[in-house]
Amino acid sequence: TVSRNSGIFWALLQCSLLFGNIYSYFVLKGSTDITDDERTKLFIGLSGAALLGVLCFLFLRKPVSTDTENLVNLSPSDQSERESPLQTIKRAFHLLRTKEIMLLSLAIAYTGIELTFFSGVYGTCISNTPQFGDNAKGLIGISGMFIGVGEILGGAAFGLMGKRTNKYGRDPIVLLGYLAHMAAFFLIFMNIPNGSPQDNTDSATYMTPSQYVAVFSSFLLGFGDSSFNTQLYSILGFMFPEDSSPAFALFKFVQSIAAAAAFYYSEALLLYYQLLILTVLGAIGTLAFCVVEWGVSRAYRMGYQSI
Repeated sequence: TVSRNSGIFWALLQCSLLFGNIYSYFVLKGSTDITDDERTKLFIGLSGAALLGVLCFLFLRKPVSTDTENLVNLSPSDQSERESPLQTIKRAFHLLRTKEIMLLSLAIAYTGIELTFFSGVYGTCISNTPQFGDNAKGLIGISGMFIGVGEILGGAAFGLMGKRTNKYGRDPIVLLGYLAHMAAFFLIFMNIPNGSPQDNTDSATYMTPSQYVAVFSSFLLGFGDSSFNTQLYSILGFMFPEDSSPAFALFKFVQSIAAAAAFYYSEALLLYYQLLILTVLGAIGTLAFCVVEWGVSRAYRMGYQSI
């Protein structure tokens, strides 16, 4: 149930990438410079979508609590009384001291760094590649659309395969996401100039820059990201059914710090160094996730149950 719902949630969440970038593409189509009028159109459209989302969120029904033991033998939070924000923060740091969360933090940090790369750095690289011609700015929106397509297809597929995930484990899906990201990083390494994160450059690349390769790399980035995030959501919900709020608070905390750090160094480092960081941390994060998943699988076979 957790695996299925995580996949469905992720697919719905990432629809924003598809529709938002379609809107951005038509607003910015044919522009060499972004005008104040175009900025206003983007602001009004995206702000309206955000307001609609908040209103829908307010009408969600209250979740039903279940009496389920946490998989890592932590005493669950008392759900009979509403916890204060301070209690939730204390509980989150209590979870942070567990070996499982420490290991998962490596995988979570990787998702934060690659989030920065595909949401901020890669679009800049595309727009700063003069070989793409006048389509370079419009290609940013198309790239974002295909990132969204990869995210949606990945989330939907992994949601539909929820029962098989329970049978074979989450690690094959994370490994698939890792391979998708490694393929994307290799194609970007070959296709995009090294200095493109910083300025418009026509420096040599290992192949003639191709818009099709750039867009396909975007799809792989989105698909790989959905692989990691859906399985991280699934394993956290499985391990901490009664402490999901502190667990997911830690998830966003670690991910956001990693994303902020990546934004900080992205302006200073050339593209190839950023790809190297992603490759190394991707391998470390994948291995850490697999170690936790194997431990969870052993504990589950020994008698623990999840909702």
